Amino acid sequence: MKQRSFLEYLLIAARGMGMGAADVIPGVSGGTIALVTGIYEELIHSIKSVNTEFLRILFTRGIRPAWAHINGTFLVSLLAGIFISLITLARGISFLLSNYPMLVWAFFFGLIVGSAIYVGRKISRWTLRAVLMLLGGTALAYYITISSPATSTDALWFVFVSGSIAISAMILPGISGSFILLLLGKYAFMMEALKDLKVVVLGVFGLGCVVGILGFSHVISWLFKKHPNATMALLSGFMIGSLNKLWPWKEVLEHRQNSHGEWLPFIERNISPGRYQDLFQSDPMLWQVGLCALAGLALIFVFEWVAGRKTRDLNH
Repeated sequence: MKQRSFLEYLLIAARGMGMGAADVIPGVSGGTIALVTGIYEELIHSIKSVNTEFLRILFTRGIRPAWAHINGTFLVSLLAGIFISLITLARGISFLLSNYPMLVWAFFFGLIVGSAIYVGRKISRWTLRAVLMLLGGTALAYYITISSPATSTDALWFVFVSGSIAISAMILPGISGSFILLLLGKYAFMMEALKDLKVVVLGVFGLGCVVGILGFSHVISWLFKKHPNATMALLSGFMIGSLNKLWPWKEVLEHRQNSHGEWLPFIERNISPGRYQDLFQSDPMLWQVGLCALAGLALIFVFEWVAGRKTRDLNH
């Protein structure tokens, strides 16, 4: 476990708040924020460390060594930030998404473009494998964004499977766990279960999340260790493919009713600014959308500059 100051753990909590805020937006993953803020690999390694070795250390050497083994303070700081975000910032972002959707989509569109560039620049050598992984990741993420939501069974085994798949997607940059739940036909079902506090359903879903994230973290960790360039290319592809979901100008084809009785966009398609203006007789806000996209893009390069400066300070 790295030795960090209290301020450094506060900054990790701030990254967690960013991850929690991002996960509110359908099509945006908290994994993207973890990646561009430089904690993704540490997060994956820390999750992976919750294993049988952790239990062995806990029962033979005690709590303190076991806590160090899983990088416990890092995980708690990050989870605290995510939790704080979900109960505070998430409401603000939901308000903005309801009232200024084009500007929110534009900001995250720029953020993901910058993230894809940032990750792509970390690839030290472009091999055929890396190119194929980039194209494969792009195609998969794009396919996910255009897939129609499925009708599925409410059986507990499928709730478990949905939890394990959704949480695995949530830690992948460019793929939204909530959007995966929507595709699996379990988003509204789980929102209702949360609202009505269906303990058995929530417990099975939570168990699926735990199993999914512990298992998938081993896969990602292995890929980073054995095939770092190809893995970075794959993650960059995921982000490029997800841009289809974040296009600011949309036409709603179908609505759905949430647990509060509100009708929300369910199935959408992207349209041009000109088509938007003709269809809705409304200003497509080209310059405002452009500024928000540039703000999202610039934020990534600010992250990169701060990370580079910190690295130079450590080297000196």
